[in-house]
This record gives sequence, structure tokens and C-alpha cells, in this order.
Amino acid sequence: MSKKPDASISDLSAKERILHTAHDLFYAEGLRATGIDRVIAEAGVTKVTFYRHFPSKNDLIVAYLNFRHERWMQWFTEALERHGGATKGVQVLPSVLKEWFRGKAMGDFRGCAFLNSVSEMGPAMPAVVEVTRQHKQQMAEAIEALLPPSAQRKRTAEALACAVDGAIVQAQYSGDPAPALRALGFIADQLTQKA
Repeated sequence: MSKKPDASISDLSAKERILHTAHDLFYAEGLRATGIDRVIAEAGVTKVTFYRHFPSKNDLIVAYLNFRHERWMQWFTEALERHGGATKGVQVLPSVLKEWFRGKAMGDFRGCAFLNSVSEMGPAMPAVVEVTRQHKQQMAEAIEALLPPSAQRKRTAEALACAVDGAIVQAQYSGDPAPALRALGFIADQLTQKA
């Protein structure tokens, strides 16, 4: 069933409409469950137009992940600052994630788009793994910027990035993010006391 693009994306170029549509569908329903024909119909483009911009579904998946990375990192760094940034340090992490888990930031929460994509595609698509590695590295760098200079700063940030991923996964499967957020706050406190 073809759906006309909503007014918010109707002014975008065909390529941007495809990417925005794929972003919403891939994140909400998964990479494998979302067919190209559905993306084409909901983006309001022809197959010729689609394949001119994205020669394969794999190309679209990589473009989606890069687009998601840009959007998510912009939101994440802005949210870190909004909740206190370096002034409050890594103790802002639970508040930032709580904002995301409530579905008010970056769309309805369905877990980490990157971890979800790796679990779906894994070794079948090494580009997904590589984009995910880059995303997680930049997330760790944003967390590192919240920490005061120390010999353990990078290692502490990497540990906190793992804790953030764990909180995301637990919030995704449990339906109640509160325990994950409490655990993340505890880990942040413990790691920064020792750093």
C-alpha cells in the first residue's frame, strides 16, 4: 500500500525522502523486515529513482546507519550539555538516556540502532560492523569529554560506554528502564571515584 510522504518530508529531495523513510522503517521494524518496495512506496519515489541513489539495499542500510549516527551523536552531545555537561560530569548519563528511553528524543525507543543492526546482519555485512565500531568510538569520545584529565580517562570512558550499551540493552528488553538507569548511575559513581 503506497503512502504519500507527510508534509514534513515532502519538501526534501528524493534521496533525502528515501533516507528519512528508511531511517524510520529500519529503526522501527528492523533491516530484514523492511523491504525495498515498502521504502519506495512510503518515500513516494519510483524504483528507477530509488536505484539511482541506492544501487542496493546494502547501500541503503549503510547510508541509514551513517545518517542515524549523525542524528544520534548530535542529539547525544546536545543532551549531555543540556543535562550539565562537563560541569556535572558522567553523572549526567542516566538523565540523558532517560530522555531517550521515554521516546521523546530520536523517535520511539527501540534500542540501539547499531547493536540491532549488528545482531541482524553481523558478519554477513562487514560494513555494518565497521559503522557500528565508529559510532561506538565517537560515543566513548563524547563520554571522555565529560571526565577530568587523568591517566585513566580514556579507559574510564570506554568502561562507561560499555555500561551505557548495557543500560540500552536492558531498557530495551525489560520494559522498565529504571533499574538500568540506577545501575548506570552507580557504575558512573564508582568509576569516577577511582579515576
